[in-house]
Amino acid sequence: MSKKNTKYIFVTGGVTSSLGKGIVSASLGLLLKSRGFSVTIQKLDPYINIDPGTLNPYEHGECYVTEDGAETDLDLGHYERFLDSQTSQNNNVTTGKIYQTVIEKERKGDFLGKTVQVIPHITNEIKRRIKILAKQNYDIIITEIGGTVGDIESLPYIESVRQLRWELGESNSMVIHLTLLPYLAASGELKTKPSQHSVRQLMESGIQADVLVCRTEHKIPKEQRAKLAQFCNVALENVIECKDLETIYEVPIYLQKQNFDDVVLKELDLRSDKEADLKDWKHFLKRYQNPKKTVEIALVGKYVSLQDSYKSIAEAFIHAGADLNTEVRLRWVYSGDLTDDNLQETFEGIDGMLIAPGFGDRGIEGKISAARYARENQIPLLGICLGMQIMTIEYARNVLGYKKANSVEFDTGTPEPVISLMEEQKNVVEKGGTMRLGAWKCALKPGSRLYDIYGAKSISERHRHRYEFNSDYKEAFERNGLIPSGVNPETGLVETLELQNHPFYVGVQYHPEYKSTVATPHPLFKALIEATARK
Repeated sequence: MSKKNTKYIFVTGGVTSSLGKGIVSASLGLLLKSRGFSVTIQKLDPYINIDPGTLNPYEHGECYVTEDGAETDLDLGHYERFLDSQTSQNNNVTTGKIYQTVIEKERKGDFLGKTVQVIPHITNEIKRRIKILAKQNYDIIITEIGGTVGDIESLPYIESVRQLRWELGESNSMVIHLTLLPYLAASGELKTKPSQHSVRQLMESGIQADVLVCRTEHKIPKEQRAKLAQFCNVALENVIECKDLETIYEVPIYLQKQNFDDVVLKELDLRSDKEADLKDWKHFLKRYQNPKKTVEIALVGKYVSLQDSYKSIAEAFIHAGADLNTEVRLRWVYSGDLTDDNLQETFEGIDGMLIAPGFGDRGIEGKISAARYARENQIPLLGICLGMQIMTIEYARNVLGYKKANSVEFDTGTPEPVISLMEEQKNVVEKGGTMRLGAWKCALKPGSRLYDIYGAKSISERHRHRYEFNSDYKEAFERNGLIPSGVNPETGLVETLELQNHPFYVGVQYHPEYKSTVATPHPLFKALIEATARK
């Protein structure tokens, strides 16, 4: 197979962070894919952490895990959900990874005799990481650069883009600059000056933006659009409006109406006879925005004050709900506030419950109380990762009679360690990248609820955890009705638990939310929503 001439799109941001570069990149990827091009999206993060695996969810939101076990930025979740295709460790690069690689090479003597510097050594490594995805023969690679133009941390990435644009030659790359048009209520107008300054700062680094995507609360008047085009050296049709919308899933359609995909293809000198077909996407959106019924599900977690901490879970409910013509309202419940005295009040009127993943002992007893409440009151419950472990501890204490049952994560001296460490984890000292990560197989028990939900006896799901169900207790749980219905065929580790004689009481050690997309809602989330109707 002959190698394709891969084209590169670089997405930068200005004025302020959190403008939605990830959503714009994912939307563009969807439009280009629907035009017949093979597309992938990459995120370059300027922080010095090797990956977000050790970052506090309050600071950085969710840590998203790929099939090959990379702990990555939550934007990769958007890429997968929009494109319905998998990313990998090569799709998320951090400054930490870049410097680690360069320093390791220096220690091995690869640069012997040379002074190792940001230019060319760091920038060469950044360029190598950007181009590595081209080996998979994509037509187009979209590279989103985190942060904003002018950040000290982003400078090596901006310089690498400048070099790459020159090396790749005309029409083989382009830059999309995402910027903010603030609205001043006092004067009643949108202001273009911050965007002008941002583009000028980009030009000072040697990069001319080809397309401006302007985040705005209001429609951009013609004269403002013309002003931006004139002062920022871009064609008028290359000034794209990105207005605040009710849902991120409207963004691709909003951008398509402005011929965003045509503008990009023209800049890259690409042609496609295929029009962007978003029929299925529009069908999903219509079902999502016009539900026939509503259910309320309590999401019990430790990080609920920053809802991005559970981004993939929230989006998985949207996908599954739309598929079932159901609006899923989430009731965010901080587990640290739960006590036996306020359970009834807190969960009054809910149709279902999800106990979320997490780490550390804060809020654990509240989660255990929530699991007991759902079990005793016949409320459909899905426990994910730590959620399954919580269900295990609760059942051991209140049904099996092991009053001091616990996880060794929370009590190293527990006499009943129903959740424990795998042997190979016991001597692990480093935190980052040392858990059971990525896709692992699971064999499902024929006749079990999960077997029926998946319609398969063998599945593969993504993991991110260190502690496991202690197989020494497997028989006791099975004998008492909480059935280990899924195990890893190679290690024998318990992957799933389900309670008999309950509308829906299922715990999974893996993270099903990572595999839910608009095109393929996850069956477990659909099953939980369906169970709320039978409650």
